[in-house]
Amino acid sequence: MIPLRSLLRAGRRLFVDRRGATAVEYGLIVALIVLAMVGALGSVADTTTTMWNNVSTKVVKAR
Repeated sequence: MIPLRSLLRAGRRLFVDRRGATAVEYGLIVALIVLAMVGALGSVADTTTTMWNNVSTKVVKAR
């Protein structure tokens, strides 16, 4: 069985350690950037699809 004092010491070390917090912050920043890129790509994809549909319609009508 692990003594209570060892558990408290290990818990205190984890609580004071800040290295993991930086990694989590960077992960959240990257996630927000990816979400913004996906949103922008969706908008661009809709515009591009509409453009190519217009081109296709004009080519079919020109025959």
